[in-house]
Amino acid sequence: MADQEAGEFPARLGRPATRALAAHGYTRWEHLTRVAAADLLALHGVGPKAIRILTEELEQRGLAFAGP
Repeated sequence: MADQEAGEFPARLGRPATRALAAHGYTRWEHLTRVAAADLLALHGVGPKAIRILTEELEQRGLAFAGP
């Protein structure tokens, strides 16, 4: 069950952020390219540290959040 919840995201992201993302349908890196980081920050459980981790991971994959 935890693997399904986490999707592709790293464990270092943390469970609250991972659950919040999954609850809103964000389970793959490509999903995050359709949303702005500011919109994710509005989700309960997603904070600045999670955004920093996701930004780094997206950049390593040649991806980025959607514009503001």
